[in-house]
Formats: sequence, C-alpha cells, structure tokens
Amino acid sequence: MIVDDDRHINEMLNERLREEGYEVIAAYSGTEAQLLLAGEKPDLILLDLMLPGLSGEELIQQIKGIPVIVLSAKAETADKVGLLRGGAADYMTKPFEMEELLARIDVQLRRAEAAPDKNILRFQDISLDQDAHSVACNGTEIRLTRTEYAILRLLMLKPAQVVPKLTILENISDDTPDCTEDSLKIHIHNLRRKLKAATGKDHISAVWGIGFMLTDCS
Repeated sequence: MIVDDDRHINEMLNERLREEGYEVIAAYSGTEAQLLLAGEKPDLILLDLMLPGLSGEELIQQIKGIPVIVLSAKAETADKVGLLRGGAADYMTKPFEMEELLARIDVQLRRAEAAPDKNILRFQDISLDQDAHSVACNGTEIRLTRTEYAILRLLMLKPAQVVPKLTILENISDDTPDCTEDSLKIHIHNLRRKLKAATGKDHISAVWGIGFMLTDCS
C-alpha cells in the first residue's frame, strides 16, 4: 500500500512497483488509508507523514502486524528516531533513490516472511488476529462481540482441550463482568452460529458438566 497525497510520487511509485511484479493499493490521505485498512491487510506500507485528514504519525499508531517504511521530507534525526520507536520498520528521507527503496522493500518483506506471526491464532479454517482483535474464516472477516471474541480466543489458545466453564467465566470477566453460567450459554450459542454460518461446520462442542472445546471438523 502506498499512502502519499503527492499524486506524482504516488503514481510514480505505483507504476514502478507494478513493473517489479507487486500488487499495489494507493491512498492519497490518512483517512482514506484508514478506511482501506479496515478491509485490506497489505504485506507492506509506504507511508508519507504530511497527509490530509489523519497524519502519518497518527495512522502508524493504528497499524499492527504490517511493516511500514516511512517516506518523508523530514530529515531530522529526532523525527527518524521517534518514528522508528513508534512502530516504523524503516525510514527514508525524500528525495530518495528508487533502487534503494526497492532493496529496502525486499528486506522488509523477507523479514516478515521469515518471522512467525505469534499474534495470529489458527484452528483449521479459523484465524484470530490478537493485534487487530479480528476473526476470519477462509479469509472472510466474522463480526463478533467482545465477549464472543474473548471466548473464541481462549478456546483457540487451548486447541483440542476442554476448557471448563469456570475458566471461561474468569477469563472473560473484563469483557462481560456480569456474565453468568446461563448467559455464557447464550454467548456460546451465538458464537457457534456465526462460525457455522461462515464455515458450514460446528466448531465448538459442549462437554456435558465440564465446559467447551474446539472440534476438529476435518
């Protein structure tokens, strides 16, 4: 993803990256990038700082799990250090050499590919992103309540294990302080329904008198 309000730079980067074989998404403001990121997860972001709407500094605070290379005219060391400490993977000062940028993009993509994504839990066709607090089945996002998300996360942390009802109630108390054993059944029912609608499979089994567990539907 390229996020730069300078149309000339944005289109120049877009054209060159496509020539290199990359798929490219372009945004011309921080607000537009924020909207796109709600439905897209690019492998890497090239981010300008001086953007209309949401600034690059504000946007980078919302980006989790995606390497960001900042492209900015700000050349002060303090600016660079602040952005790198604030979450940027790399920083290049404008104007820059295209060949150097391509090399840095390649480095970041190789690092991301080699590093295990510890913040994503997976169980069969379900993936749970602990940074974004989102759940997807076969790449399609499922809308869950905070309580449903907390329950599913707990079950996915203990795959193929029965999680006692008391353990679930203790662990989701921050999301639903007044949750009882009876209301827990309702949350589980709604979660099972949503997962089944997305996958066609009943992924959660009740173990009578004990608790719940994820079910291998292969």
